[in-house]
Amino acid sequence: MFADILLPVPFESFTYSVPTEMEQGLCVGSRVLVELGKTKKYAGIVLRLHQSQPTGVQVKPILSVLDANPIVTNRQLSFWRWLADYYISPFGDVYKAAFPGSMKQEKEKTRPQPLPCRAGSNYSNNGALQFGFETLPPPSPLTPAQQEAYDSILKSVGDGSHITLLHGVTSSGKTEIYIHLIQRFLNEGKQVLYLLPEIALTTQITQRLQRFFGDALGVYHSKFTDRQRTEVYMRQLSPQPYGLILGVRSSVFLPFQNLGLVIIDEEHETSYKQQEPAPRYHARSAAIMLARQYGAKTLLGTATPSLETYHLAQTGRYGYVSLTQRYADMQLPEIEVVDIARLRFQKRMKGAFSQQLIDAVQEALDRKEQVILFQNRRGFSSFLECKECGWVPRCQHCDVSLTYHKRQNQLVCHYCGAVYALPERCPACEEKDPQSQTVSLSGKFITKGTGTERIEEQISELFPSARISRMDLDTAKTRGQYQRVIDEFSDYQSDILIGTQMVSKGLDFDRVSVVGILDADTMLNQPDFRSYERTFHMLAQVAGRAGRKGHRGRVILQTRSADNPIIQHVVNNDYAAMYQEQMEERQLFRYPPFRRIIYVYLRHRDNDLLQHLADEHAALLRSVFGDRVLGPDTPPVGRISSFHIRKIILKIEPTASISSVRNSLLKLQQQLFTRPYATNLNVFYDVDPM
Repeated sequence: MFADILLPVPFESFTYSVPTEMEQGLCVGSRVLVELGKTKKYAGIVLRLHQSQPTGVQVKPILSVLDANPIVTNRQLSFWRWLADYYISPFGDVYKAAFPGSMKQEKEKTRPQPLPCRAGSNYSNNGALQFGFETLPPPSPLTPAQQEAYDSILKSVGDGSHITLLHGVTSSGKTEIYIHLIQRFLNEGKQVLYLLPEIALTTQITQRLQRFFGDALGVYHSKFTDRQRTEVYMRQLSPQPYGLILGVRSSVFLPFQNLGLVIIDEEHETSYKQQEPAPRYHARSAAIMLARQYGAKTLLGTATPSLETYHLAQTGRYGYVSLTQRYADMQLPEIEVVDIARLRFQKRMKGAFSQQLIDAVQEALDRKEQVILFQNRRGFSSFLECKECGWVPRCQHCDVSLTYHKRQNQLVCHYCGAVYALPERCPACEEKDPQSQTVSLSGKFITKGTGTERIEEQISELFPSARISRMDLDTAKTRGQYQRVIDEFSDYQSDILIGTQMVSKGLDFDRVSVVGILDADTMLNQPDFRSYERTFHMLAQVAGRAGRKGHRGRVILQTRSADNPIIQHVVNNDYAAMYQEQMEERQLFRYPPFRRIIYVYLRHRDNDLLQHLADEHAALLRSVFGDRVLGPDTPPVGRISSFHIRKIILKIEPTASISSVRNSLLKLQQQLFTRPYATNLNVFYDVDPM
């Protein structure tokens, strides 16, 4: 007997022989220990058992069986296969992403207790499950507007819409509707997957859900330890699985026995898209496919839908439910636009702050209310610059300037993570004048750009008695740090929260009356066709944090582009106008939803050779796809971790077969690799890029 084994390496599968003594106990979906090459050993997944001996290769035997029973169901394997095919990713990379680290190790760590091995090894329980949360207090009653939306969602499901968009303004109570829907499906013995874009959101909502669902709730994300994630995974295979899973994008890889509902909150968020490493999947699309495999319903919730989702709802592909009334009849915040270009020219800015924003913050502090300040850039300053010659320290491995982190007193590359000491002298000046003396940082270099660390320093000077918290990737690296920052602000132990986009994603704080958006232009100026859409999403979501309860909030939006239509759409909360404007441009220039985009990336250490190979590959692609191919071009950051990068854009009609496109791309890739000079070339794909 032979077995096709999936390994956590970027290939499809490998065939091994099954020793006679293992034949009776081996199942599809079980882990086995195998050897790859001369020294490496991996825990692999059995994909198929058969009698077909491969020809022309030496078949190694399976070394040992790690599981008495399967730990991957047929539905999971089918879902993994779809992910690999759709996102043009090696099957092994999907397996590597799907499992907690200890489950991919060479030796058995934990034995699951799923149903016993039998033909087909499809262990999803289609019967009703019991979750034992009925003794907990029921959810709060819905408001009339929420009840109407809830009924409309159920009607949409009853009418056959398996995917429904809930378009509700910020602070309209979408979470309450989710809770009532979760309770309904759990009462029916079905499981629910509740996806959020950020770990910070899971920490805030977990306690809220535990009040109603108790031990039926399981939480799963990357900030948990490997052991904790393994325990959640194993419990989902057991006879007593969690009824409700709350987590971020990796939660789609968990096994489910009777999935009935998938909720994707803040569905517009780019955080749902995996960037590195492969598979570069979008959790929204993946969760929709996962729900389809189980016959489950999908609910997409947001105040600012992605244009693609809204388009599908408007054209009847998705159900659509709107919720326009905020909870307790709260008004949307008042948004005041401040033209900081004019103020800087008049020298009326105090650091990153206009007087209007300073006054608003002071008034909020005087009323014992809280403030959120949004700056979508971490660190102290974007870069350092020599006063004399303009030299800027850059990463040795990437084509980017280094960000200055004052607290650590170091320069950091935000792409490869390399850390550098502060320069004692300017090498450009020293080259011109070898006798130049060492000069202090403050004397020789000036800081350019403003990050959250610098904002924290400036706000401490402006409001010395205020208690300040900061939430970015520097202060919230671990689960405990996330929790600490959120708890401090929720418990009124801090007055001002400074943060990057983390603070924009659905966080709910009772006493926030003022939100300051310090620089709206950083998002507008991104070289991307989605930059205007993202700017609207971000600004509208951040603004929605103000005036959550009690009275109308106030938003001070600082920008150098006060006349930009997107800024006006945010001020007027006019999503429809933004949608119409962007759809006209998207259709004209053949962008989603009117085309499907695939980025083809090529990486090599030799820049000249890479350019030659990229030109050749673009020619090969044009021989099949014609004018659907754009490029090759060098992306804005053209070198990362010492690898030079080229990008080719492919625009495919939505009706085109993704499997045919995938097969053509892989065939042309193999054709390129026949060139003798294509060794060490890396080609990968980003389908539906964000």
